[in-house]
Amino acid sequence: MSKVLVLGGGGFGTCLSNLLTENGNDVYLWEYSEKVRDVIRTEHENKVFLPGIKLSEKLKVVDEYQKLLNEEKFDFILLATPCQFLRGILKNLKTSLKYKVIIINIAKGIEIASKKRMSEVVEDELSGCDYEYGILTGPTHAEDLAKKMPSAILAASPNLETAEKIQKLFNNDYLRVYTGTDIVGAELGGALKNCLAIAAGMADGLELGDNSKAALLTRGINEIIRIGEFYGADPKTFFGLSGLGDIIVTCTSKHSRNRYVGEQLGKGRKLAEILESMNGISEGSETIKALHNIIVDENINAPIFTELYKVLYEDETLENLFYNLMSRKLKSEF
Repeated sequence: MSKVLVLGGGGFGTCLSNLLTENGNDVYLWEYSEKVRDVIRTEHENKVFLPGIKLSEKLKVVDEYQKLLNEEKFDFILLATPCQFLRGILKNLKTSLKYKVIIINIAKGIEIASKKRMSEVVEDELSGCDYEYGILTGPTHAEDLAKKMPSAILAASPNLETAEKIQKLFNNDYLRVYTGTDIVGAELGGALKNCLAIAAGMADGLELGDNSKAALLTRGINEIIRIGEFYGADPKTFFGLSGLGDIIVTCTSKHSRNRYVGEQLGKGRKLAEILESMNGISEGSETIKALHNIIVDENINAPIFTELYKVLYEDETLENLFYNLMSRKLKSEF
C-alpha cells in the first residue's frame, strides 16, 4: 500500500483519487474550494466536478496539505491543478517537502508567462528537492473512467523505473497503464491536443461535416509533430496514447471541455461568455497563448494553430479561419 497526496479535486483529480483508494492505497485529497471539500467529505460525492459518482468512504479529504506534509510521509504526490496555477502550488510544496517523493502531474498545458512545459515548471520550483517526476496522460475522460469503463493511459518519465512505479500504482482491471520515457512528446501531445480540440469543436458548431473535421485533425496532428520535432520529441509518441489517442477522445467527445468551447464559438457565442459559464477549465484556450508565442518566436509553420489564436484573441471570424486554411499555396502532403 502506498500513501498518496492528491492536490486538486476537479473531475480527473477526484476520479483518480477514488481509483487509487479502491486500488488499496491510503489517499488524501485536497481541493481549493472549501465548499467542494466539505461536500466530498460529508456526502462522498463531488457534485460540482464529478456528479453522480459515489466515492469511497476511505478517501480522506484534507484542508491544509502543507501541514499534512510536515506530519506524514507520502510516497507519491499527484498534481491535479490547472497548469496556470501549478507554480503557486509548487512553491507551497517546496517549503514542506523534506524527503524523497515521486511527483506525478496530470495537468496538460504550457505555462503562458514562461512558455514552459509542466516538467520544466516543476524543475524550476522544486530545485534542490529530492524527487522523481512522471506524468499520467492519455484518452481518459473522468466521466467514463469513474464508471469503470475500460481505458488505457500512459505513465511517462525520463526514468523508466519511475514510470513503472506509476504504472503499478494506477493499473487495475479497467485501467491499463503503459510506460514511456519520452516526457517531452507526452507533455506536448497532451497540451497541444487541447488547442486542436477547440478547432475541431468549431467545425462541429458550424456543422461543416465529417470531411472537414477529418482534414482538420489530420493536418493538426502534422503540426503537433512538427512542433514536437523542434523540441526533440520522438515523432512516434504522437501516434500513441498521449498523442493520437488523446486527440481522438478530446476532439470528438461530448465530455471534452475544449471541444465544447469550439462548438459554442461555432454557434456564435463569445469566448469570455463561454468560459464564464463553465464549471471546469478549458486548458486549450490558455495554452494557445503560449503556443502562439512559441510559433512566432521560433518561426514554426503551424497554420491551424496560428489561425485558431487569431479567432480566439484577435477577432478573426470563423469563416476567415477556414477560408485562410483552404486558400493557402498548394503543396505536397509530406
